[in-house]
Amino acid sequence: MGGDLDRQLARFIDQALPAHHDRWGDDRSFVARLDWQRRLHAGGWVGITWAPEHGGRGATPAERVRCDLVLAKAGAPRIAGIIGVNNVGPAIAAHGHDDRRASLPRILAGDEVWCQGFSEPDAGSDLASIRTRAVLHDDGFIVSGAKVWTSTGLDADHCMLLARTDPDEPGHAGISALVLAMDHPGVEVRPIHQMDGAADFAELLLDDVSLPASALLGPLHGGWRVAMGTLAHERAAVVALAAEVVADVDALVRRRLPHTAPGSARADRLVQEWIHAQVLGHLGSRVLGALSRGEDPSAEQSLLKLAWGGARQRSSLLAADELGAAAMLDELALADTGMLTARAATIAAGTTEVLKNLLGERVLGLPR
Repeated sequence: MGGDLDRQLARFIDQALPAHHDRWGDDRSFVARLDWQRRLHAGGWVGITWAPEHGGRGATPAERVRCDLVLAKAGAPRIAGIIGVNNVGPAIAAHGHDDRRASLPRILAGDEVWCQGFSEPDAGSDLASIRTRAVLHDDGFIVSGAKVWTSTGLDADHCMLLARTDPDEPGHAGISALVLAMDHPGVEVRPIHQMDGAADFAELLLDDVSLPASALLGPLHGGWRVAMGTLAHERAAVVALAAEVVADVDALVRRRLPHTAPGSARADRLVQEWIHAQVLGHLGSRVLGALSRGEDPSAEQSLLKLAWGGARQRSSLLAADELGAAAMLDELALADTGMLTARAATIAAGTTEVLKNLLGERVLGLPR
């Protein structure tokens, strides 16, 4: 397919995105994004790397990244079921039984929205320290515990969660991946309200939730490998997110620098951030090149995620500073800077601290 797929998508976007804006304007609510997902799905543009038998196009990872870049540059909204499409769906395709794989077309169409129950109140993003327990019974599992910072948890109707099925095994061992319906008896979903009034995350309380043996995804006690596969899919999307930051910084610098005193601290800051953005774009190009050659860009992806998180936060602060008081006094102006959401960039798809440990141990060969 080469570069044909991204050009086909660009032509589709030229028609579909104006139609979406005619109906929804700039609304980025869950309902609006779900409608956008269904519009994309009708054109065959959701889950393009999925196998054709599961509803995808069988595209390569490199083609997927190029299509992500098309969507990012067009300013298209993110789909509502992004966790199901990017993370959970591939895990179900790889590890699910036939009955479970029946969910795959519904995930693409937005008829099933999934979330991930990974982080916990006492473990954060350190998955090796999770305490949620799934006690084995003859006919399945009894699950008790809590999950926190669950993205789309309020809107999702299904969840893939990690639980400790062998308490005697330390760290990553003894963890299993399970799936459950969010309306299952014993599941309580609580919103986590942010400082902007939104509730993009949820806390899940699991009180003796009884699940059948068929809820197991992947091998028993093999949930760590399932989880690492889902996170790898999530980090692949960072190339497009990095491209968004590069474009935003470039536009800001081109708009502001000509009106800034040469040699001033303000001018230096604008130029420095522009240089940081170019380095970020170069890292994204390296990941894309590795994917195009069929290589494993795991190290580059982790480094890109680390660099993107910092750049996302700095660029939002820079945009807010350039707006001045308007960024604090005007709610829409503050939202436009991304300042309220940028803090999450160093947590999503692997926290900064975890990524530094991975890079230090697995790339630089440093001792633990």
